[in-house]
Amino acid sequence: MTRLILGPMLRYVGETDATVWVETDGPCEVTVLSCSEPTFTVAGHHYALVHCHGLEPGTVTPYEVLLDGERVWPEADSPFPPSVIRTPERDGPVTLMFGSCRVAAPHEPPHSLRRDEHEDGRETDALRGLATRMRNTPPEEWPHALIMLGDQVYADEVSPGVEEALGERRDVTVPPYATVADFEEYTMLYREAWSDTYIRWLLSTVASAMIFDDHDVHDDWNTSRDWVQSMRAQGWWDERIVGGFASYWIYQHLGNLSPSDLEDTDLYCRIREPGCDATALLREFAFRADREVQGKRWSFCRDIGPARLIMVDSRAGRVLEPGSRSMVDPQEFAWIEEHVEGDYEHLLIGSSLPLMLAPGMHYLEAWNEAVCDGAWGKTASRVGEAIRQGLDLEHWAAFRDSFEAMVGLIRSVATGRKGRAPATVVALSGDVHHAYLAEIAFPRGTGVESHVWQAVCSPFRNPLDEREQRAIRFAASRAGTVVGRALARTAGVPDPPVRWRFVHDEPWFDNQVATLMLDGRSARMHLEKTQPEDNDGLRLERVFERALT
Repeated sequence: MTRLILGPMLRYVGETDATVWVETDGPCEVTVLSCSEPTFTVAGHHYALVHCHGLEPGTVTPYEVLLDGERVWPEADSPFPPSVIRTPERDGPVTLMFGSCRVAAPHEPPHSLRRDEHEDGRETDALRGLATRMRNTPPEEWPHALIMLGDQVYADEVSPGVEEALGERRDVTVPPYATVADFEEYTMLYREAWSDTYIRWLLSTVASAMIFDDHDVHDDWNTSRDWVQSMRAQGWWDERIVGGFASYWIYQHLGNLSPSDLEDTDLYCRIREPGCDATALLREFAFRADREVQGKRWSFCRDIGPARLIMVDSRAGRVLEPGSRSMVDPQEFAWIEEHVEGDYEHLLIGSSLPLMLAPGMHYLEAWNEAVCDGAWGKTASRVGEAIRQGLDLEHWAAFRDSFEAMVGLIRSVATGRKGRAPATVVALSGDVHHAYLAEIAFPRGTGVESHVWQAVCSPFRNPLDEREQRAIRFAASRAGTVVGRALARTAGVPDPPVRWRFVHDEPWFDNQVATLMLDGRSARMHLEKTQPEDNDGLRLERVFERALT
């Protein structure tokens, strides 16, 4: 009998259809709600993405998974409620949860301790806390979707279990040491990250949208041209990047797409053909995706109730030429411009990297870009590059032309130049291992009608230590802003075209998850942190709430 290895994962959910992803231990036919799909095979692994159609808007539909007609999900004696597909209504309210950065580590000491108590401490998992709460509440109170904004897996920070498995495959005393080397080892990461019983059930019953960040491939991925050249000179890099892109395409990207988008995806159609050598096709595709800036569009668009989510790839499509850096290539930005047009009440722009950082950090990154591009001379440029890589100065602020272009696009949407102005424009981000909400203000006279925000939530599970927290608090302080602005001016960097402010005293540094509640043209956000309880229990504690309209 064929077994279910990973999943089911509820991925895309529209008003009348959905997709469910699975990995199995052999080729078979996968059936969900009387809709069937044969598996495809890559490097000895077997996958299927089942398109379930004929659903009704605004309904909750329990489902089972059958492999060759045998029921394999729900598991026998499962302590969780049945997995369901909850479809939104076009004009109905929706609840969306978001965040980023989740390491897979055991849920016991020392891994459950604080970072300052033990170097392996990662505290408690916010997504586990969410699943714990959902288990005891009716489906009508569950979120419609979970937006995962990067670092779903950590290729360069593996758990003890994965490290042991790597050592059984190869010599981990030579590069790339005890980090992921190829596609097979990436499958280990995904299996570990998503097979925890709580997380597995959560992802089976809440639709998910995902985008990568650096740790899904390698820390500081695509920071600069110098970084890329240095990595490509390493003998092990090609296998790492090919494995990273190929596994991302299977485990994360396919489920981001709507059924109509899947039909238009040539690679997906080809690998499902009988007798296709999907491994060779996917390896070629993955290598090209790395070497060609315009080789693949990873950004995607999804309408969820009254909201439009545009998830922007802010990693793989960068232009890294000094003096003409860009967060996304021109072709991709044109795609973004096209998809902000439409009829919706709320525009959500997902980017793993925040558009708006703490003001002091924004000025520091803008200064560094100018120095790297020669504002202080060639010698300072080399020092600036070392600082860029050492301090991870690679957010939108460090790509000033792209920052200003995105701000300009948001202004166009918020003034009604792309259609009726939505009630809100919210940039959703992660990456920075703290959470905040910033209100964005455009100059008077620009005609902005929408409420514009930057909402950041990170991490799900990977908190900073006290030293790192102090640095971020300074960057968010008035003194940090003054120092950063003065530094930027010495390199000829002008003030940004908008202003923004945190609407609370300071950021939060817990393991946490954020929620957006959208109902017509109203919107609210709240933030919850993990709170351990006696008897190994876990709950979420609300620490902040704010109306966005």
